[in-house]
Amino acid sequence: MKTKITDLFNIKYPVVCSGMTGISRPELVAAVSNAGGLGILATADLRPDETRPAVNKVRELTDKPFGANVPFIIPGAEEKADILIEEKVDVVNYTLGTGGDLIKAVHEYGGKAVATVTNHKHALSAQRRGADALIVTGHEAAAHGGDVTSLVLIPSISDAVDIPVIAAGGFADGRGLVVALSLGAEGIAMGTRFMNTVESPAHNNMKKLSVEKQIYDTIYSDRIDGLPCRAIHSKATERLIKEKFYLISALYNSREAARAFGFPWLKLAVGILLSGYKKSKQLAKMANAFRVMRIGMEEGDDKKGVFLMGQVTGILKDTPTVAEVMEKIVLEAGKVKNELSLKI
Repeated sequence: MKTKITDLFNIKYPVVCSGMTGISRPELVAAVSNAGGLGILATADLRPDETRPAVNKVRELTDKPFGANVPFIIPGAEEKADILIEEKVDVVNYTLGTGGDLIKAVHEYGGKAVATVTNHKHALSAQRRGADALIVTGHEAAAHGGDVTSLVLIPSISDAVDIPVIAAGGFADGRGLVVALSLGAEGIAMGTRFMNTVESPAHNNMKKLSVEKQIYDTIYSDRIDGLPCRAIHSKATERLIKEKFYLISALYNSREAARAFGFPWLKLAVGILLSGYKKSKQLAKMANAFRVMRIGMEEGDDKKGVFLMGQVTGILKDTPTVAEVMEKIVLEAGKVKNELSLKI
């Protein structure tokens, strides 16, 4: 299976594992790369001193290309980006920032820079700044998908840019891969599907729920973590959305986030308060979400915790290995392609 993405990343299949915070750990990343795709290491909740060991751990587990992501809105992101550059990670995926300096630095050592976007404005900006490809995230995705569904967003942005597009949001099988390619994408990125695999560190209860839940059982709101975000519909998610005194609770919850990021709490709190009203609201909600999301990921508690999950959860029926997921996608894509050739 050959596309512009397989050529660009030197991988066998045009399938990417999204850099899911708390989920895309070295073991999952390496498993995806070993299976012929591209695993992307999540660094959002890693401290700078944890980032380099995580990169080295991936390299211990695979000799195949892999990536790592940097959400620029997270404290310490620049330092972690520098580490990824020093380590010459094959693919650096950036979000929530312009990425101009990062793109230049990644290109200097021969790496590839990929921007995650949800609209035309950011897609065109990333292309102008020299990004090698885009992960275009539609409304169906877990976490931070856009306002427009993948069925419309993917072909629209594919037509608007000259660099390869990787479709994200609503993709979990070979049927989805064929659809994405027909819409103008050169590959797919999957989060929820890879979250529910044997190699994923997600709590078993969340894997179980992702099989039991239907396509209607998620909720999308900008009040979950301050950005438009999709999570499993639960009482904890509803409480987070309805929280009125989030600025006050953020002062407490930001302590836990500061410890996790290896950031002085006072510096983090002052940074939130001085970032302007709109940005401080966003960061405050993110601090509040951090604690309950950790409960969801680490304890599997869907009553007290919040867990990010895409609508595609409604078509997941099992918890296979990553290799089994990849094999099934390739076989199903081939079957769908042959069936379509008979119908058209």
